[in-house]
Amino acid sequence: MPTALVTGATSGIGASCVREFIGAGWKVVGTGRRADRLEALREEMGDAFMPCVFDVRDEAARDAALDALDGDFAQIDCLVNNAGLALGMAAPWEADLNDWKTMIDTNVTALVSITRKLLPMLVERKGAIINISSVAATYPYKGGNVYGGTKAFVRQFSLGLRSDLNGTGVRVASIEPGMVETEFTVIRNGGNQEAADAFYEGVNPMTGDDIAETVLWVATLPPHLNINTLELMPVRQAFAGFSVERE
Repeated sequence: MPTALVTGATSGIGASCVREFIGAGWKVVGTGRRADRLEALREEMGDAFMPCVFDVRDEAARDAALDALDGDFAQIDCLVNNAGLALGMAAPWEADLNDWKTMIDTNVTALVSITRKLLPMLVERKGAIINISSVAATYPYKGGNVYGGTKAFVRQFSLGLRSDLNGTGVRVASIEPGMVETEFTVIRNGGNQEAADAFYEGVNPMTGDDIAETVLWVATLPPHLNINTLELMPVRQAFAGFSVERE
């Protein structure tokens, strides 16, 4: 029975990945900061789920939790780097620098760090790394400056890993969704649910389950196939036009 480790498993795409993988017969280690959410997942999913409570930015807490895993849960076959966030939509000269640093620390530094920790095991087991990036990695938009930069890093890091891991049997994919209705936009708007609802209204956006199904599909492809990058959008979302200022 293979085992996946999913970061950011307390809500949204991460929680959906937990359910999707376990439904397909996997065991799953799920990480997150909110112990109550992880415990609820354990009650829902049973013995196939192992919660690990830590902030991905806290390397000492991460190492202690992961080093304590045993049995099948200690043998990771697929790392799903899902933990990430966007904070704020202010003009860059008005943005909170701490928000920028938090996005970089979470979306870039923590992702790189946990990947490096698990790489020897993933090479040994000829596993897979699936990084959740975003269409923001490719298509800029107002207010997305640092967030888009972090996701561009994830995309390029994935391609670089794929190059460096060639010959090891480890597969690496960058999954790049557009509009997915989760807590993501609530957090970005400082907890404003109404702003998040307005953002998605009338769009019929993708769901966490949609992305989780895609992640599982990538993880369970024959071992000689690699998805380098995969971009997804709801039908009602398309590429933005150029922004032009006129006198």
